[in-house]
Amino acid sequence: MIYEGKAITVKEIEGGIAQLDFDLQGESVNKFNRLTIEELHAATDALKAQKKLKGLVITSSKDSFIVGADINEFTDLFAGSEEDLVANNLRANAIFSAVEDLPFPTVTAINGIALGGGFEMCLATDYRVMAPKAKVGLPEVKLGIFPGFGGTVRLSRLVGVDNAVEWICGGAENRADAALKTGAVDAIVEPAKLVEAAVAIINQCNEGKLDYEARREEKKGKIKLNAMESMMAFEISKAFVGGKAGKNYPAPVEAIKVMQKHAGLTRDKAIEVEAKGFAKMAKTNVAACLVGLFLNDQELKKKAKAWEKEASDVKLAAVLGAGIMGGGIAYQSALKGTPIIMKDINQDGIALGLKEAKKQLTKRVDKGRMNAGQMADVLNSITPTLNYGDFKNVDLVVEAVVENPKVKDAVLCEVEEMTRDDAILTSNTSTISIDLLAKNLKRPENFCGMHFFNPVPMMPLVEVIRGKKTSDRAIATTVAYAKAIGKTPIVVNDCPGFLVNRVLFPYFGGFSGLIRDGADFQKVDKVMEKFGWPMGPAYLLDVVGMDTAKHANDVMAEGFPERMKADYKSAVEVMFENDRYGQKNEKGFYKYELDRKGKQKKVVDEETYKLIEPVVQGKNDFSDEDIIARMMLPLCLETVRCLEDGIVAGPADADMGLIFGIGFPPFRGGALRYIDDMGADMFVELADKFADLGPLYHPTEKLREMARTGEKFFG
Repeated sequence: MIYEGKAITVKEIEGGIAQLDFDLQGESVNKFNRLTIEELHAATDALKAQKKLKGLVITSSKDSFIVGADINEFTDLFAGSEEDLVANNLRANAIFSAVEDLPFPTVTAINGIALGGGFEMCLATDYRVMAPKAKVGLPEVKLGIFPGFGGTVRLSRLVGVDNAVEWICGGAENRADAALKTGAVDAIVEPAKLVEAAVAIINQCNEGKLDYEARREEKKGKIKLNAMESMMAFEISKAFVGGKAGKNYPAPVEAIKVMQKHAGLTRDKAIEVEAKGFAKMAKTNVAACLVGLFLNDQELKKKAKAWEKEASDVKLAAVLGAGIMGGGIAYQSALKGTPIIMKDINQDGIALGLKEAKKQLTKRVDKGRMNAGQMADVLNSITPTLNYGDFKNVDLVVEAVVENPKVKDAVLCEVEEMTRDDAILTSNTSTISIDLLAKNLKRPENFCGMHFFNPVPMMPLVEVIRGKKTSDRAIATTVAYAKAIGKTPIVVNDCPGFLVNRVLFPYFGGFSGLIRDGADFQKVDKVMEKFGWPMGPAYLLDVVGMDTAKHANDVMAEGFPERMKADYKSAVEVMFENDRYGQKNEKGFYKYELDRKGKQKKVVDEETYKLIEPVVQGKNDFSDEDIIARMMLPLCLETVRCLEDGIVAGPADADMGLIFGIGFPPFRGGALRYIDDMGADMFVELADKFADLGPLYHPTEKLREMARTGEKFFG
């Protein structure tokens, strides 16, 4: 044994070739934490001290290669100064460069996922061989940063500027065929033969058939473009990537600027440029928020995993009510491998549900993500029916009929008679109380809410709603099923609107108040889109549908009359009364026309201004700051109340629910992190400025206490 640690071992395997193996003890995956980096340093020193070695193969004993840096350690590092971050990166880079400078050929055998620092480790060796199902990539931009272990330097020299920009700024996980095509890896080999292939490459190097030193020098040298080519490549990339990423996500463009800056430098100087750029990005609030989101997501996954231990198997599911929502649920379930029965009361509903599933599958075929045979297999996993024939075999039912308590009650009582005593019943309701829907059921312990968001294939969130009588088994099984069909489940307690709609409707309340007080709805949309929302509130109401919004608003007003019952007629009610339902009938706040590609595009409609004139009190040109405050304060305060009322388990659940459920700007981290970033004291002070607008703008006593003590939602 040449070296033995808790994360890395090095031994001689054959003919003077060493194997450095990553196998982090006590963890299911390899990651670059402090221990692993220190051991890589020691292992490299041990390799350098060996006199007779002819090559090195780097492997992993885990299913994945290395998933990246340990994100939990990031938060401590990012809290330090820029100088500390630069120094830390240069220390780690010195170790990667020592691997690159070993006096013999080196090959990485990539058996599974190699991301971020894991892929940067691969780039430090002379050659890379990769298993067909492995994936490689540099996803750091998703955390508001870019590669900091030499990735921008080595990749840009290995695969060229255009490919490096695409990989680094897109942050995608790349399959083996794509990696081979760009030159990021040198061969694709079956997992069992990876080491054998790596050894063969080393032998060819030592026989003079491959020039590993020339390959190494190319990777350590300058980018091979003249001044004009370099300027064109980088300037075009900055314009294109900047347009796609937008100003709220600076990391992709900064990565290009850093590559441009170090293009004419050799490795060690180039790495210094990268380290400085990395530190600058790591200190941005965007990085803090996106890293926070990643950690919140990990927390949700842990919670879901804990529930899975108590879950019953779901081998066959059913959805009641076909249509677009039912068809979307059926598609999602079948696509992810759980067969599903889709029941409706008439053939038209079935046809609409199947049409939706086919539409989603055709998109996948068109994009090359599945073939026609696979599409047929998925469709065959959806069994359309007009009766309850096979329901005795169903493990979990999703009721997705119209949002009407009487209809849902009748359907749920009917299906309960048709299913086994241990089957789980769920309701895809967006607002109706789970306790209300459970009151006529014989087995309320087997019933909970399962709120999908529209469009089902696109929206990652599912709210799993616990009623007073819901059992842990019902929650656990529903959480496990949601996860199995590719969704992110959040468990919430029962109340009008649950989490997402309870928080969304105060936001719409803020919008209605602005329109009443004379704001231009188009300006409000523009300001909120600039703030980071995917669409402004008027446009969002058109997408949701004015009938749906009116119904949900009535439920919220009844549930929370003090805050949510308006004492004036809103613009939303005017739209509803004039049958302007939004996109579904091509007129709401905006008009909708088909563009050349047959997609709906919004067009300004002067008729809207005439219709809302009677409910508007004068004209008012609000500042952007006032519009943002009047929109965001009610949303954030209601999120605080959901946390205080125990509707959600913690701040992570609340913030992730809003990001996944309503498109809260990810770079702002969520409603509670938004308060943390502003400071509870400043937030309360801002709310008090708008106190005369009513209870939607009044902070809770607990939040006032946080303002006094400086406490935060996220430690």
